[in-house]
Amino acid sequence: MVPYLKVKLKKSALFIINPVAGGKSKDKVPELIDRYLDKNSFTYKILFTQAPAEAHAMATQAIPDYDIIVAVGGDGTVNEIASALAGTKAIFAVIPYGSGNGLSRFLHIPMDTAAAIKNLNYLCVETIDGAKMDGKWFFNMAGMGFDAHISEVFSHQKERGFSTYFKSSLQEITNYKPQTYHLTIDGKSYKREAFMLSFANSSQYGNNAHISPHASVQDGLIDVCVIKPFPLYLFPRMGLRMFFKTADKSNYVEIIKGKHIEVKRKEAGPAHLDGEPQIFGNDTYIEVVPRILNIIVGKGYKQ
Repeated sequence: MVPYLKVKLKKSALFIINPVAGGKSKDKVPELIDRYLDKNSFTYKILFTQAPAEAHAMATQAIPDYDIIVAVGGDGTVNEIASALAGTKAIFAVIPYGSGNGLSRFLHIPMDTAAAIKNLNYLCVETIDGAKMDGKWFFNMAGMGFDAHISEVFSHQKERGFSTYFKSSLQEITNYKPQTYHLTIDGKSYKREAFMLSFANSSQYGNNAHISPHASVQDGLIDVCVIKPFPLYLFPRMGLRMFFKTADKSNYVEIIKGKHIEVKRKEAGPAHLDGEPQIFGNDTYIEVVPRILNIIVGKGYKQ
């Protein structure tokens, strides 16, 4: 009798590369995948997007045929592919190539491309929450007010990166006017004048700027961060607080956790989902969808 042998089946992975994400060349990515992905554990295929929203369609079509679908791009590409995979058994992974890489940084996914590919070999998978704003997914951060305005301005810039984002912020901040928001969070009503509202699933916007240091992608809650109007001379200090993870200690920041959030404002305007600007109405609904996305995290990630 031949003894039973347990056969280790290889995982199939699809890499979807956005060639324009973050303004960085991806020409060497296929070579790095070939070099650092464990061939004993994975088979793989690589596709390049050629148009906006194509990553979502590619991921949707690939779900029946691949165990792991990898986004090689920035926060927008991450959102596109994660939106396609949410609620399925497929495993999501990220090779960060964006300007902020907020979710990747929060999950301790390496920023170095070779290290991020090596990280896939460990298959450290967690299941995280997602959220929807008027039915549209976000997984890291959504917002209204000044950061949504800057996301819109930033989307039209030829140059990407943190320095461009920061320059845009400085140029726009003097003319931006706070707005009044009527919030209903899990049935409780609030009226707030705010410079901006951030709906945080993870703790940070990106580039390690943490608006809600204690946020969790696995607690079934969204941290509603109300950034109140503040004197302009405090703008640098507010920025430093985020980098030192003390934004929640500021008198100008209020954080309210909740599952169901309704926002009413005077008129329709921009909001952003994972950094991508869109126009939403004056009455917007946000809800948490717990434990909806399987994703490979970095070895240093802790719940």
